[in-house]
Amino acid sequence: MSIILKSAKVINTESKHNGTKQDILISKGKIQKISKSIKLSNVEEIFIKNLHVSSGWFDSSVSFGEPGLEERETIENGGNVASKSGFTNILLNSNTSPVIDSQTDVSFIKMKSKDIITNIHPVGALSLSSKSEELAELNDMKKSGAVAFYDYKKAIVNPNLLKTSLLYSQTFDSVIMSYPLDSFVSNNGVMNEGIVSTFYGIKGIPNFSEEIQINRDLNILNYTGGKLHIPTISTKESVELIKKAKSKGLDVTCSVAIHNLIFNEDKLKDFDTRFKVSPPLRTEKDRLALINGVKSGVIDMVTSDHSPIDIENKKTDIDSAINGTIGLESFFGALLTIFSLDETIKILTSGKKRFGIDNSKIEEGSKADLSLFITNSDYTFSKSNILSKSKNSAFLGMKMSGFPIGIVVKEKYIINE
Repeated sequence: MSIILKSAKVINTESKHNGTKQDILISKGKIQKISKSIKLSNVEEIFIKNLHVSSGWFDSSVSFGEPGLEERETIENGGNVASKSGFTNILLNSNTSPVIDSQTDVSFIKMKSKDIITNIHPVGALSLSSKSEELAELNDMKKSGAVAFYDYKKAIVNPNLLKTSLLYSQTFDSVIMSYPLDSFVSNNGVMNEGIVSTFYGIKGIPNFSEEIQINRDLNILNYTGGKLHIPTISTKESVELIKKAKSKGLDVTCSVAIHNLIFNEDKLKDFDTRFKVSPPLRTEKDRLALINGVKSGVIDMVTSDHSPIDIENKKTDIDSAINGTIGLESFFGALLTIFSLDETIKILTSGKKRFGIDNSKIEEGSKADLSLFITNSDYTFSKSNILSKSKNSAFLGMKMSGFPIGIVVKEKYIINE
């Protein structure tokens, strides 16, 4: 494959070409030449008005469904959604039935995704069947391609399990994830415990159900060492706890879901189940603290937390509806509503190193791992923008500016029509 990206504005602070418009020749999987003008015969040229290019985007929390929940999403279609949404690398959660808790399961994910342009990195379950009782085959899964271990959206109930996994994972240099929720305190709540839940008499999930779990996990990490990642925090106090832990030198990272940066608990006043997510949408004070946490670097990653849910399990009453919203297609546009372009690209390209994924810069000789996008194009996010099999988007009707065009990676490219 040989192509020339014509007059593409480079957004890559590590590149000497940052902020300039360049022609970029890509061949044999590498950036061969960057110049103001490149003209070659028999090489395909890609010219798109207002084209921008950055290092490839990364999402640390994506769910599809296959195996077992193909009615929500398949690996093939979900992978293509990720590609067309601008992502060259994603972590794929063990949000499946059965969960991904063995070497064979990880190999299945790698086999099913081998022809997809986006690099799909499996996250294996931490415990067998994600029951928080016995450790899964962590080292064997790592050898097959798992980059981290996580019982998706399930608390590690047994603290000794977290202690053992953090100690054991150091022998093969891997990342352990722990969902920040004390399930006994949350007690099957359906939204944030606050003004909205109290007014409507709905069982709430208190902030401290998250914070006491994080505090416990950080104390265990302080004892064991190892690499801990806390996915999708949602409260102001959680930001403070992780900030203090980092100041003490603990090897901890965390993420926040894009919907927790955009929306607050008021969205559930009408019981719209599109906004029923886990962790729940919190107060405006929490939302603003999370944004500040991203800007200050305390929060290491922002994720789409993409979670397709079939209509039967989403468009129902608030108590019965399954948590989750899709977010890959709307991620870039949503970020631009609260961050500058430079901040947005920094967010989208952060986090790879934590999971052992290369982050190439845009220079001659570098591996071609690129995301293509345009800016300053106002539109309202609608069902026509949704490529996922499931349509449960919290972002429908949201005004956005800028959208992904495609990616170049693995000696292949895809461009949205």
